[in-house]
Amino acid sequence: MEILRLAGAIIVFIGSVFLFLGGLGLLRMPDVYNRIQAGTKATTLGSMCVFIGLGIYHPALMSRMLVLLAFIVITNPISSHALARAAHFAGVKLVKDSVCDRLEVEEAEDAESGGPDTFGNDTINDDRPHGDSGGGAG
Repeated sequence: MEILRLAGAIIVFIGSVFLFLGGLGLLRMPDVYNRIQAGTKATTLGSMCVFIGLGIYHPALMSRMLVLLAFIVITNPISSHALARAAHFAGVKLVKDSVCDRLEVEEAEDAESGGPDTFGNDTINDDRPHGDSGGGAG
């Protein structure tokens, strides 16, 4: 029993180190996109370790910890993805040392091909007046 408690405490400590590194990454990274990445990856792994360690330390809480773990694993990447897209659409620029912006490249390719923009709207210029569907007898 003491070995399980020791293992749980060690895993919680490892998780807290990852959480600390995630917080440090928020301070050290050069732009918002790198900060989002550092915060998301480190805090997801750190939270996973903390919850698993707490579940090992207190086996009666393991089912609750697994529910919390599933919630974090699902929501943390989705929220960081939404934040990054919102920052991109708001015009937040990458740091100069960034090598590529794939979303900008995809938008440029879609604009050249007349495909949908990032909001799903057709980018082909339509000069018809509003309300004219262009295909009718009437």
